Amino acid sequence: MEEFVVLVNPDDKVLGLMEKQQAHINGLLHRAFSVFLFNSKGEMLLQKRASGKYHSPNQWTNAVCSHPRESETYLEGATRRLKEELGIEAELSEKFNFIYKADVGGGLWEHELDHVFVGNHESDFDLNREEVEGVRFISFENLDKEIKEHPENFTEWFKIILEEYKHHF
Repeated sequence: MEEFVVLVNPDDKVLGLMEKQQAHINGLLHRAFSVFLFNSKGEMLLQKRASGKYHSPNQWTNAVCSHPRESETYLEGATRRLKEELGIEAELSEKFNFIYKADVGGGLWEHELDHVFVGNHESDFDLNREEVEGVRFISFENLDKEIKEHPENFTEWFKIILEEYKHHF
């Protein structure tokens, strides 16, 4: 099934729809969301992207990151993708939004108006193996160390969003 993203201007005014991969080739600004999940120890959930993903395969990233559909709010999209990718439900709250642009390799760009949500979850995932290779929890201290030592193991957008997250909190 062909997927579309919602193209917007920096004020989130809808400009139209474009097929997802074409928007990433053209580097056009579109709506997105990112979900950060934490366990009771304050550790962050990371997902390893599946090897079959058309960009950034086998890299670690935040719990969920995707695009709302034309008829969805950012929160509805985030909730849908938690279920589709991780097989879970979690109460989410939006913390901030910002615009970023990242070269993700292969002539593709993520240029997104990204709404960042936070929630809590402990365990019992039902992973969609077409999307997710695996998950793990990690402390901020260990995450910072891993990113410093092996930045190639993490998605470009996650590194940007993580720094923005730290800036807000």
